[in-house]
Amino acid sequence: MSQPEAVVAPVPPVAVASVRPAYVVAAVAALLVMSGAIVGESIWFLTFIHVMAGILWTGIDLFMGFVVGPVLRRLPFETRRAVIGMLVPRTLLLMPTLAIITGTSGWFLARRLGYFDLGYPEFYWVMAALIIVTILAIQGLGYLLPTNYRVYREMQAPRPDGEKIGRWMRGYVRVVAFQGLMQIVMVVIMARFGSGL
Repeated sequence: MSQPEAVVAPVPPVAVASVRPAYVVAAVAALLVMSGAIVGESIWFLTFIHVMAGILWTGIDLFMGFVVGPVLRRLPFETRRAVIGMLVPRTLLLMPTLAIITGTSGWFLARRLGYFDLGYPEFYWVMAALIIVTILAIQGLGYLLPTNYRVYREMQAPRPDGEKIGRWMRGYVRVVAFQGLMQIVMVVIMARFGSGL
């Protein structure tokens, strides 16, 4: 008499948040406020938008990469799956919106303040800021965002592929660490702008 074949039960579904319409409305509203700051007369307001978005983008990135990430790696898979299922929809629009606002408002602010007209060696600071924000934007929108979404989708599958998720997350963590370092360098550059070139 042959042994019955073992049946692998699918992983039970977890609560999955979705991208709510309110998130989309908030992202569009933030982009409209930025647009208003760009076309408006107030340097103060444009500076406020740039600094506030930059603080939020950098702070959330560093917190996620160096606090939430290590905690998640130590959690049981089901708990990690549930947290990611609730976290990703909230950050899917938030992080790209903050990155776009920071870079775009910074560009227009630099133009208004005459930083693009500086001579050398002062202009090297401007070039450094432009290079770093370009790298951050390409990595964020071209790698981190799609990887985040792929991990989210895979973890919601009935039988998530842990090896695939682990491979994605190893690359993700390396890029987040690099981004954290670049954002700290950017803060140093911005402090230089604030104190005068």
